[in-house]
Amino acid sequence: MTSQAPNPIWIYDTTLRDGSQREGLSLSIEDKLRIARQLDQLGIPFIEGGWPGANPKDVQFFWRLKEEPLTQAEIVAFCSTRRPHKTAADDPMLQAILAAGTHWVTIFGKSWDLHVTEGLGTTLDENLAMIRDTIEYLRSQGRRVIYDAEHWFDGYKNNPDYALKTLKTAMDAGAEWLVFCDTNGGTLPHEIGQIVRDVIERLELNPENQGRAGFEPTLSPTTETEPLETRHGASLHSPRLGIHTHNDSDTAVANALMSVVEGVCMVQGTMNGYGERCGNANLCSLIPNLQIKLGYHCMQEEQLATLTQVSRSISEIVNLAPDDHAAFVGRSAFAHKGGIHVSAVERNPLTYEHIPPQQVGNQRRIVISDQSGLSNVLAKAKSFGHELHKQDAACRQILGRLKELENEGYQFEAAEASFDLLMRDALGQKQQHFELKGFQVHSDMLQGIGTPYSNAMATIKVTVNGEDILEVAEGNGPVSALDAALRKALVRFYPEIGTFYLTDYKVRILDGAAGTSAKTRVLVESSNGKQRWTTVGVSANILEASYQAVVEGIEYGLLLQSAVKTAVEQKV
Repeated sequence: MTSQAPNPIWIYDTTLRDGSQREGLSLSIEDKLRIARQLDQLGIPFIEGGWPGANPKDVQFFWRLKEEPLTQAEIVAFCSTRRPHKTAADDPMLQAILAAGTHWVTIFGKSWDLHVTEGLGTTLDENLAMIRDTIEYLRSQGRRVIYDAEHWFDGYKNNPDYALKTLKTAMDAGAEWLVFCDTNGGTLPHEIGQIVRDVIERLELNPENQGRAGFEPTLSPTTETEPLETRHGASLHSPRLGIHTHNDSDTAVANALMSVVEGVCMVQGTMNGYGERCGNANLCSLIPNLQIKLGYHCMQEEQLATLTQVSRSISEIVNLAPDDHAAFVGRSAFAHKGGIHVSAVERNPLTYEHIPPQQVGNQRRIVISDQSGLSNVLAKAKSFGHELHKQDAACRQILGRLKELENEGYQFEAAEASFDLLMRDALGQKQQHFELKGFQVHSDMLQGIGTPYSNAMATIKVTVNGEDILEVAEGNGPVSALDAALRKALVRFYPEIGTFYLTDYKVRILDGAAGTSAKTRVLVESSNGKQRWTTVGVSANILEASYQAVVEGIEYGLLLQSAVKTAVEQKV
């Protein structure tokens, strides 16, 4: 992003540090590098890489980026102020920060007198000295400093005069950005707005200049000829304001937006809102709200159009399922289920969509369920390339079959691949790649010294092109063994199956009162490395339900591969 854009807002991503503090989330060095490059391509100006010296992983991460730098983003090292009653020059923690070799360093310091006396166990004056000494030392070593005022809002509410002294100290020491941190996530938007206004007034800052005046275009962070005074957004004599919010009160995004409206021009957050406890401000919501709704400039429009893809890719890297109901980037963000809604949105999307989904790289989805009418079926068929009309017999056949199956427990809202196969069957377009003759599954549970060991073996017989195939395979469970045996039987005829793999497997009990005889619904998500699709199976026998979903997953994968081959052949 260049600072010549009108109303610029600098986005500061802390997914690699604050985001990784989420319970159950762990990143390898390769994971961090992949995420950093995705954020770089998205156009994020500041990427916080971690705390060098805190662990060997972060040290290696910064080394790797020295060897292969990012294209436009500034990678930022993160650290606390020096320890009490030491000098910054003698603190080994700061030596590790310098060794990381970044242009920018983010230092966090205490704003709340409670944390100074109870947490650090030192005096209020010594805390000010720690802030001053740390920033002045880093500036003397050629580093540019972002100062994160930890627990700022709690500190200001408790002792505003002292909290302001910490900010003034950081300003005088040479910090170029002052970032208000709602570390506990307990402040509400009306409080945020009032406190930001108070600070701007008491520090005699001009909110009109926060995002505009004195900025020059940014160059690549690897361009050594670029003067420090012009790189990424702040001059040495006019500190800018930033905001860093947590989501403990479910107001992190609202708090950040309120801060920007009051004059802040750096917004810190994480992709998908990852973070400790309830998470951080979600950049996937903040960026479109800032750029599309409020008219600020965060990135180029073509970069914004990749936001959904980057969000989902990062979900894959961190091995957490994407939130289907996330604003802007979720699969359901532009999904329409009610027949009246579908009919209206087909005529004019403004009736039920607050923005065009393609602005953030998402797409409209028409959800199919027992609440669907002909409008849903027609719209869904069109999205899969099937041209249907209300008067077509197949259209009503599909709707009738849909309602019949959902009454039995099937759910096509989350299994659109199965619904496409259902439509193709009604239209006489479904190809039968193989015929099941039967299968058996044997499962062992071995008890002994140590951890119990389980193993399963499946035998399956299928007919392909008139040839009977009998195969056997093992797995760590009955479904795994059955899946392996089926793939083994088919891969000779359909080699592309070798690229298919399961990415998710969910079981839902439909009638719990029936106990172990209950009917189950199985959802299987499959992938070929480029696309994902979900299929469904229902039966009182969990293996049969699983087999239905797995088979349709393979059939749909073959259908997708066939479509790709046809497209390539037509181009040739």
